[in-house]
Amino acid sequence: MARGGGEYNNGGGGALSYKRITLLVCLINILIALFVLRFLYASSLHIFPNHDNGVKYTEDEIRRMEESVRIRRSKEPVELVRLVKKMKHEVAIAESSIELSPNVKGKLIDEILERLRSLEEKSNVTLLREAVETWRIEKLKEAKELIQEQNGVNSTMIQEEAGMLVRALELEWDVLSEEIGLWLPAEVNNEVRDDKPEGEEEPEEILAGRPVPAVCNAELHTDYGGAPVRWGLTHHKESAADCCQACLDQAKRAKPGEMRCNIWVYCPSEFGCYSPDIYHHKHQECWLKYAEQPKENFKDRYSESYRNNHPKAPTIVPWVSGVITARE
Repeated sequence: MARGGGEYNNGGGGALSYKRITLLVCLINILIALFVLRFLYASSLHIFPNHDNGVKYTEDEIRRMEESVRIRRSKEPVELVRLVKKMKHEVAIAESSIELSPNVKGKLIDEILERLRSLEEKSNVTLLREAVETWRIEKLKEAKELIQEQNGVNSTMIQEEAGMLVRALELEWDVLSEEIGLWLPAEVNNEVRDDKPEGEEEPEEILAGRPVPAVCNAELHTDYGGAPVRWGLTHHKESAADCCQACLDQAKRAKPGEMRCNIWVYCPSEFGCYSPDIYHHKHQECWLKYAEQPKENFKDRYSESYRNNHPKAPTIVPWVSGVITARE
């Protein structure tokens, strides 16, 4: 009787145990593994034959790479990059600067107004600009001396803001002027040329339409003031004589207690007539007014100082007006 599982008898031949069979299988597996490792190692040597020599490129490949780099650099927005860097630098400087305090701005305004008040009432724009420019130069010098601590005791400025004030007065005067509300009208040079030959008299102006009656006392290039009895914006007449007649008719029809027209103002110009109000006055406007003591608003020409302050004003007063002679 045989013992279980220990040996295997193949017809009386050599006996093989399970242990020997297991060893044989393991040996075969080891050999296969070594063969695979050798194959992988040989493949790696084929792909990377020599790491020390590096990658070699042909002359044509090198030329193409250099051309690619050159094209990429030529397409770079160099000017745009430079401008952006410059803007960033300016913004950084502006953000880091100290803004003048309201107290300092208030003092600057008071000093400028005091300087302007010292001028004569009829000073023209040139004198006003010269006065402001003189003040600016003096204040700039004072600020620079304050920075150098040469005149800081009697100065009205705050020392820590002197540097910012120097920059504002010297480099950003236009911005500072706008911030403090300083505005001066543009300098206007009005040159009147007389091309009329010597000895020739001025031609007499003729109003369109029928002649104006003597009772109307028509005055060319004259604008009288007064309380409006009838607004000319919606009251047009064909001629100055018709406008004066409208004033006479209103005075007759006026009821007790109502204003009676004694001043008429007419626009004879086809291009309209200038007035400092907000309205656009058109041709043939007829204004009926009343005043106990009529006074002229403008006569003959608008003054130079007025035209400097009102750039749209013409040289000659375009209106024709008259004060009605009282009738018995």
